[in-house]
Amino acid sequence: METVLYVSHGSRVEKARKEAVSFIQSVQYRVDIPLQEICFLELAKPDMGQGIENLIERGATKIAVIPVLLLSAGHYYKDIPKEISHAQLRYPHVDFVYGQTIGVQDRVVDVLVQRTRETKVVPHVDANILLVGRGSRHQETKESIEQIAWKLQRKMNAAKISVSYLAACSPSFEEGLQASLREGWSQTFVVPYLWFTGVLIRSMQEKINEIEQTDRQVVLCQYLGSHRAMVDALTDRVYETLHNESSLSK
Repeated sequence: METVLYVSHGSRVEKARKEAVSFIQSVQYRVDIPLQEICFLELAKPDMGQGIENLIERGATKIAVIPVLLLSAGHYYKDIPKEISHAQLRYPHVDFVYGQTIGVQDRVVDVLVQRTRETKVVPHVDANILLVGRGSRHQETKESIEQIAWKLQRKMNAAKISVSYLAACSPSFEEGLQASLREGWSQTFVVPYLWFTGVLIRSMQEKINEIEQTDRQVVLCQYLGSHRAMVDALTDRVYETLHNESSLSK
């Protein structure tokens, strides 16, 4: 039996977990597979091992593993494959196929553009857009964020796009924010390249609240969330994986 396992990151924040589950359920409704399961990499249950076990107990003979991740980094290249390898040893009769992350897509960049417009703040000619990525030690992650920044600048016809990161890469978000203020931009639109709410969104808001610049406007935009384009993007990844005949078990 063909089945689907969605692997989300997980969060200490209950609202973030609920957002992730609700989002994935909206994808499940569009995928014509009767047996689908949601699991988490960390900080929430069920974990990936339990998710696989749940599917196999219900008759799975093929599992399409779908990473609910924006970009390819440590979780994609190391953590999820490690769990798949463990499962292959435990369940040698089951075929596993592994999907792609969302990656760099124009329709996702369009969501970022919409998130800035939803603030109802009209950008000045000298506005700076500060794109904020999660960050990773993988060079590919940084290259992807820079590609997204380039696409965002073209779509918004922005005077300046800066990039910063919340972990593992430089400049840090705090450094990027302070640099934008020092450079004298009248506005800084902080655009998080994050899927759901959580600790990182809260920390960004706290840092913005600490700023005492009365003549510099800092606007925090909404994260990507459950925008229809995001639902479409993950749904496409599911079907691409299901149609992939190259099993990891062979």
